Amino acid sequence: MDSVEEEVPSGGEMEELVRPSSTNVPASVNEHPTSHFSGMVRQKAYVFDGFGNYFNKDWDLGEGEGKEFCWYHVELPKVRQKCCQSAQHLIDVLCPPLKLQDILSLASNGPFCGHVDGALVFRVNSPGPISSSFTFRLAARITEKSVITVSLGRVPRLGFSPVGQSLLSEIPSVENPSNYKRGSTNRSGIVIKEHVLEFLLTMNHSEEADNPVPKSISNLVVHVIDTHVDHLEDVVTKLEMELETVELELDRGGFALKKEMLDDRRFPKMHLNLQRLLQVIAHGEQVFPRVKEKCLSKSWFLSKDINSLDELIGRLRRLKENVGFLANRVTAIQAGLDSWQSEQINKKLYYLSFLSIVFLPLSVITGVFGMNVGGVPWTMQNNPEVKDGFFKVMVLCVAMLLLVLLCFLFPILYSHVMAWYNKRFLRRTWSHNRRSCRRTIGIQERSCCPRID
Repeated sequence: MDSVEEEVPSGGEMEELVRPSSTNVPASVNEHPTSHFSGMVRQKAYVFDGFGNYFNKDWDLGEGEGKEFCWYHVELPKVRQKCCQSAQHLIDVLCPPLKLQDILSLASNGPFCGHVDGALVFRVNSPGPISSSFTFRLAARITEKSVITVSLGRVPRLGFSPVGQSLLSEIPSVENPSNYKRGSTNRSGIVIKEHVLEFLLTMNHSEEADNPVPKSISNLVVHVIDTHVDHLEDVVTKLEMELETVELELDRGGFALKKEMLDDRRFPKMHLNLQRLLQVIAHGEQVFPRVKEKCLSKSWFLSKDINSLDELIGRLRRLKENVGFLANRVTAIQAGLDSWQSEQINKKLYYLSFLSIVFLPLSVITGVFGMNVGGVPWTMQNNPEVKDGFFKVMVLCVAMLLLVLLCFLFPILYSHVMAWYNKRFLRRTWSHNRRSCRRTIGIQERSCCPRID
């Protein structure tokens, strides 16, 4: 189940999916300050001119001037580590100018939305194990001229690509090894490898294939939340496809496959992952409406972006319903496997019961005729002194059998006796009350009748 992150293409393949900069971005690589955790934390810094263009910039955590605004993004490593280590990473790259309260608001677990030191801060950090593919963390610190975001691992589609310059806007061509053998490689279109195409089928894309460059802070905030929701939908789609594959395997598979799935506890693990996803989605349902409410009071937050936040909240709620349906399907499959396992156990118990029925009479016979007493039939033991031993032992066995049966039947007999006693007591009480009532009525009638002298 934790293979979702491993199948994501990396390196040059992902560079084809999301272009990190526009055409007017200089080719120089960002120069970041020396970090104590160099190579573990990825840092990206951009400055936007407000007209649909953006440039790489130094990691100085400064704010834009005029119409310009800045975006600083930190990608924490998705490795097994404690929460305090994540906070140390943020302190290393964000302090100064951020303070400890800012770091705590970004690195803590659970949902949060509020103002910290004059900036709007929200987070949707799930408390699961960091190395799990179903643990999501997204936090943002928003001011009028800058945005600082923190994510756990790489978030798909978080970069930008000008319209018409992404892989999704190109005419595709399927890779065919036979063309290379024949030497015919002059086919038009971008060649898409099979594993890249399979990865694209598991991704959720918005109506616009490209990510437009934000022209305002509100556009950027909507873009960050949109990519988070898209990432959740990608994982849910991957789970849904995996569940359908498993259902087909169960329909075609036999005893060995079902036994393997039960031993591996595949569906309980899948159900646990779905519950983690539901927790992440629930955090978004708590936080994003509060973000919208707080952004309504901001003069720099555009009204059309408020409507976009409403759409994202609606998508999140529909996604929660979809995850609930998947959880019900997993529960139904697990119940079917448990029922199948119970049937297998009942069959084995039936065979054992049949063998017991066959060998129980033989055991009784051998036990009876193997007793070391006199007078056993067909054994030529005619000694008058011990000829009654077998009869006495059999009487003792019958007495013990009746005693055991009486112990088992005692609760039933006791309940019947108590029911008869209660019924008899009620009947006597009712008869006594009826006679008393008749006497009382007769006395009242005699007292009411006038005497005639």
